Amino acid sequence: MSLEENRREYRYGKLTRASLLADPVAQFNLWLREAIAADLSDPTAMSLATATPEGWPSQRMVLLKGCDTEGFVFYTNLGSRKATELAVNAQVSLHFPWLTLERQVIVEGRAFPLPRDVVADYFQQRPRASQIAAWTSQQSAPIASRQALEQQYRDVMQRFGEGEIPLPDFWGGYRVVPQSIEFWQGGEHRLHDRLRYRRRQNTENTGAVNVSGDGWQMTRLSP
Repeated sequence: MSLEENRREYRYGKLTRASLLADPVAQFNLWLREAIAADLSDPTAMSLATATPEGWPSQRMVLLKGCDTEGFVFYTNLGSRKATELAVNAQVSLHFPWLTLERQVIVEGRAFPLPRDVVADYFQQRPRASQIAAWTSQQSAPIASRQALEQQYRDVMQRFGEGEIPLPDFWGGYRVVPQSIEFWQGGEHRLHDRLRYRRRQNTENTGAVNVSGDGWQMTRLSP
């Protein structure tokens, strides 16, 4: 089968304004729980898109580690490419590809560093092997070989022995404060449903409907 012939219909469900909650974060958490209940592979995985000041984009998959009214939380090495780009351009996009359910969620917002005490609390909850890995990797930096990486891991294990592993000063986290959250549901004949919540800035914007008093507007987008 050629790539041009590789297609299927989407018939899982439909989205209407009435079917969505007024709070987009609550709606996101509802869909997340449904993705987990459906036993999807890596339901908390999200594509994080960042860009340089010149506009060069990059993407990678990271794991969502928290989501509430304050935003979407993830953790990373502060020397990584993503963190370097966030230091000069905090505008990001998150993408959750729950394709088995014919759903996607796209979040746009700004990323803010988490307080060190919050990062430390989470770091101490990580499995010990993950803590050692955090000390091992100089994320995004060139490395000679896989063997060199594994030797560094063994060196870190020997360094800390059986003692407590402290939080590295080069490891941290971010909270993405959303400006818009879009819910996508696949539809027949490629007539997908797309409903976007955006923080209210101009209530005179035609096509936008105030869904609650919390500063969000909902707009249906053409597929």
